[in-house]
Amino acid sequence: MTEHDPSDGGPVPRQAGDLTHPGGMRARRVFPFDQLPNLDPFVVFERFFIEPTQGFGTHPHRGFEIVSYMLDGAMAHEDSMGHASTARTGDAMRITTGSGMEHSEMPGDDEACSGLQLWVNLSRSKKDLEPSYQEASSEELPVTERDGATITTVVGADAPIDLHTPVTYQDVAITDTWEWEVPDGWNGFAFVISGSGRVGEHSLESAAFFTIENGGSVTIESDTEVRIAAIAGEPHHEPIRQRGPFVL
Repeated sequence: MTEHDPSDGGPVPRQAGDLTHPGGMRARRVFPFDQLPNLDPFVVFERFFIEPTQGFGTHPHRGFEIVSYMLDGAMAHEDSMGHASTARTGDAMRITTGSGMEHSEMPGDDEACSGLQLWVNLSRSKKDLEPSYQEASSEELPVTERDGATITTVVGADAPIDLHTPVTYQDVAITDTWEWEVPDGWNGFAFVISGSGRVGEHSLESAAFFTIENGGSVTIESDTEVRIAAIAGEPHHEPIRQRGPFVL
């Protein structure tokens, strides 16, 4: 269930945990972490920071899909399917790991980079899909303006990135008020990229997050600007068995 305070003042924000990957790469992780193992259909979500001398060398994956969305700098990607490209600020990439693949993620342009990475579970019937790769430049991601918000759609209606699980993924800059609606039966979470605001009676600061389970809506407000990643998906209602880089 979505965690609410006793006065029903809206979902209770929590703070993402600090994590250091082997090799020194830092992250602010929402899940899996002690407070939240996962959120069906989502397996991993974190904001990563890679210094120029660091990076994720070649490593394997299988059984899920990866969406990487760049916030600052550039990340160079190479994989066993023959793709080699560099994603820069505002660009997105999707990898369907399926039956298995290998890739590397290194800082591009000899500079530090930061971004968001999401792992989405594949249903049991799709675990052995042929692996594939897709990328989208910042210019290809649709941007819409609503009263009080600017919304960039990374995954969802009119966005070029496709997943095998129904998912909406929005980068939202809120300067007044924005209502986020999670479809009935879906699970969602919102992560604060920068700035400050409020959800219900609760304050939102950088790296805070809150969840919505089984659908619903919330209103997010800011007197200045708060930038959030608002992500929701249709659950598979299947166990999520993560074993390091594999989701079985």
